[in-house]
Amino acid sequence: MKLKFLIPILAVATVASCKKTENKYDASGSFEAEETIISAEAAGTIKEFTISESQELKAGQSIGYIDSTQLYLKKKQLLASINAVLSKRPDIALQLGALDEQLKTADKEKQRMTSLVSSGAGTQKQLDDIVAQINVINKQKEALQSSLRITVNGITQETQPLYIQIEQLNDQLTKCKIINPVNGTVLAKYVEPNEVAAPGKPLYKIADLSGIILRAYISGSQLSQVKLGQQLKVFVDDGAEKYKEYTGEIMWISDKAEFTPKTIMTKDERSNLVYAVKIKVKNDGFLKLGMYGEVKF
Repeated sequence: MKLKFLIPILAVATVASCKKTENKYDASGSFEAEETIISAEAAGTIKEFTISESQELKAGQSIGYIDSTQLYLKKKQLLASINAVLSKRPDIALQLGALDEQLKTADKEKQRMTSLVSSGAGTQKQLDDIVAQINVINKQKEALQSSLRITVNGITQETQPLYIQIEQLNDQLTKCKIINPVNGTVLAKYVEPNEVAAPGKPLYKIADLSGIILRAYISGSQLSQVKLGQQLKVFVDDGAEKYKEYTGEIMWISDKAEFTPKTIMTKDERSNLVYAVKIKVKNDGFLKLGMYGEVKF
């Protein structure tokens, strides 16, 4: 009697066990994100660094700065050097002033002599001498102007390398400001205030978790079932025997086969070579890096 009841129970258990172990998905993998390591661009002591892990940051947000005192003092020195060089420029108006006065006097004399010649009280030679004198003064003025312009241009050119150095310092001063370049969540923080930074030293790691990526693996026989831009279903565990469903989009398919990772199972477990695919999924805050996900085509 007991045997009659035991056989159906075993049969039901066997069927349930088969259903539970049956693959209900076409591929699986784990979630990752496009991570960016932000490094220092200047050398010096970190005076301020106001971030913490899991903090949300916006692109362009200021999060600290590196000591820039020496750079600022160097810039002041260069500005003083420029002023010293420019102070050597001649005063063109002042140096031409004497010749301008001579021209005024000569012009008045020319007008007076022209009247005398017209009335017969003066000779043409006297008028010609005055005109010649005016021409000489004009030539002297042109020569002096040319000489002064060359001198001024030469002195101005001497300051160009100094201005370039100031531009370099301005660039270095800008790099002393720690500005977050991308939207995202801080995954790791590598330094603290008062530590010494150097160009290339990692400061923190950030990733945009609003659109998370599931890296899954498919067999060669499944390649014909997927294509770039394809919409598909992604499932993640949401408690015992429960799954949370998302919509994903294939954004990358590997063009090179690789051996199946030990932690990944594909639909055809006998296949040793698989292809990696990246599936972008909009994150509602539930998905975390490293979480396991399953895909259904």
